Amino acid sequence: MKKNLVKNNIRQLRFMKHEMTQQQLADRVGVTRQTIVAIEKEKYSPSLELAFLIAQVFELPLEEIFSFHPQGTDSSQATSLEEEGK
Repeated sequence: MKKNLVKNNIRQLRFMKHEMTQQQLADRVGVTRQTIVAIEKEKYSPSLELAFLIAQVFELPLEEIFSFHPQGTDSSQATSLEEEGK
């Protein structure tokens, strides 16, 4: 089974944002609660449009919510790859 390469911290952000429920987030971005569950559990990667909508809800840049980890790299390698691109 292919591992999801997009990681996120939506669950933590929901609790920091007045303990927002999955349903409340789903309603604000126009998807089902099940979609939010799947994204949080990293079983599903959101579309770019949905990722931007989620970022708008939390009033954060996209990269503070989602991170991309290419296959064969751990998070420290992915971070150094991101820094090289700057």
